[in-house]
Amino acid sequence: MIMSRIEARRDEDTAVNGNLADRLLAGLPAEAVLTDPDVTVSYANDMASFCPAGAPAVVVLPRTVEHVQHVMRTATELRVPVVPQGARTGLSGGANASDGCIVLSLTKMDRILEINPVDRVAVVEPGVINAALSRAVGEHGLYYPPDPSSWEMCTIGGNIGTASGGLCCVKYGVTAEYVLGLEVVLADGRLMSTGRRTAKGVAGYDLTRLFVGSEGSLGIVVRAILALRPQPPQQLVLAAEFASGAAACDAVCRIMAGGHVPSLLELMDRTTVKAVNDMAQMGLPETTEALLLAAFDTPDPAADLAAVGALCEAAGATQVVPADDFAESELLLQARRLSLTALEAVSGTTMIDDVCVPRSRLGEMLEGTERIAEKYQLTIGVVAHAGDGNTHPTVCFDAADPDESRRARESFDEIMALGLELGGTITGEHGVGVLKKEWLAREIGPVGVEMQRQIKRVFDPLDILNPGKLF
Repeated sequence: MIMSRIEARRDEDTAVNGNLADRLLAGLPAEAVLTDPDVTVSYANDMASFCPAGAPAVVVLPRTVEHVQHVMRTATELRVPVVPQGARTGLSGGANASDGCIVLSLTKMDRILEINPVDRVAVVEPGVINAALSRAVGEHGLYYPPDPSSWEMCTIGGNIGTASGGLCCVKYGVTAEYVLGLEVVLADGRLMSTGRRTAKGVAGYDLTRLFVGSEGSLGIVVRAILALRPQPPQQLVLAAEFASGAAACDAVCRIMAGGHVPSLLELMDRTTVKAVNDMAQMGLPETTEALLLAAFDTPDPAADLAAVGALCEAAGATQVVPADDFAESELLLQARRLSLTALEAVSGTTMIDDVCVPRSRLGEMLEGTERIAEKYQLTIGVVAHAGDGNTHPTVCFDAADPDESRRARESFDEIMALGLELGGTITGEHGVGVLKKEWLAREIGPVGVEMQRQIKRVFDPLDILNPGKLF
């Protein structure tokens, strides 16, 4: 009897999925609709640990706005959840599939539609790779600043969905500051435009900002108008070594209080420095407790580096090494770029936290994270966008060891609690997704959660857009 019920349920699921696929194929080319379970399972999750993922009923790869509209009309009629995806480089489970859903992968909508040097805007589809856009606008003497660490893989649509940041945020700001306007397909298939392409504009509520960071829970971004800047000069980099994390954080405070505007200000703790040395034999001093990297892309970067170097020495730097040229600058930055890969090699699995605190409390964040690592007997390396207080404590653990996995998750939660205690936020650029739902509720409180739920109901009354994410 039990087996009969299971078989009946499977038959019912097959019938439902078959009907769904047929309805989708009525408005989509055959190659855009994937139903083979061996294929669709590869779209089940992003790069986050400890985030459940379901089995999608179908994966759709649209190429046009009309394709997306057809998918959403079909989903609304059949009451089927839709999970939008980009390159799935996210770290919070925000792109994870739910059972029986339509995964809407937007990677085939990858055209740069316009680059306008006069208006200093680019118009792009959501599947455009961040690095591809940066190189394309660079040919026009322009610059698209947001540069997540995964910029060679991540998509603009994904960047918009998570309001991502990057290394240059200290000077140039995050994705939200560069999204001028959007075209969005709503849950029922209607197409809505938000924002503008003008340099100024304050007409009505700022719905564009509402969609940035909404993780696909309010609508599907199918086109974006992005602000561009003139291409800055190539940056020069300085590396400063410190005998303690506290001294390095003191240097950060001195630099920012002194009115300096570095194009990059990054910090690596001793655990990260050791991991990079072990993997790449970069020759960084083993006595380094913290490494601070500062860069300037000003007309006279050498003078700026000299001023910042003096501040680092005043804060207790044991060695300050300014680059002589751009090639040497790239070598200094290589250590920072290798950080996460090196920490992954420590134990095989990592959980990358994303806590942002006021710059003035960055030292307390590092010290607290070190105590948490000792408490749980885990390796936790910290890299940070120090200039804006965005820390990435990275918990290294063996996923095959249940006890170590438990300790990793508990330490991750304690790090988020520490961030809130220091007046910070649970995510500076990775988003909430599945991983931090409970912590979002703690940060914004019950009234904040209810107001956000009400906003979602306006845009998605059937709760079919990326359900189960955020709250």
